[in-house]
Amino acid sequence: MTEFTVGDVIAERTLHLTRESLVRYAGASGDFNPIHYRDDVAAAVGLPGVLAHGMLTMGIASSVVLSALPAGTEVVDYGVRFTKPVVVDAEAGADVHIVAKVGVVEETAARIDLTVKAAETTVLVKAQLRVAL
Repeated sequence: MTEFTVGDVIAERTLHLTRESLVRYAGASGDFNPIHYRDDVAAAVGLPGVLAHGMLTMGIASSVVLSALPAGTEVVDYGVRFTKPVVVDAEAGADVHIVAKVGVVEETAARIDLTVKAAETTVLVKAQLRVAL
C-alpha cells in the first residue's frame, strides 16, 4: 500500500507532443477531426492552430500519475474540466507539464490533484484522480 500525505508531489513530468503524436492518437482513437492535423481547417473554424485531442491531454495527465504508483493501483474516479486547448505547432510541437499532488486522503481513497499546463497556460482544471487505498 502506498502512503499518501496531503501536499506531497507524487509525480511531475513534461511530455512533448508533435503533429505525429496527434496522428498516432487519431489512429488509435478513431478521432480524425481535421482540427487535429490540418492548419487550414483549424484556421477556418477560428482556432489558434492545430489542437491536441482533449482526451489525449486527459490521458497523458493520468498516465503521469499512474506511472508513479505501484502496478495494480485502482483508479476509483477521474475527471477534468477543459479550459484551454493545447496548440501543437507544426515545427516546435507543444510541451504539456503535469504536476500531481495529494489533495485529500480519506479512509478508502486518496484524491490526487493535477496541474496541467501547456505554454504556461493551464489547460485542465478540476483535474482530480481518486485512487483506492
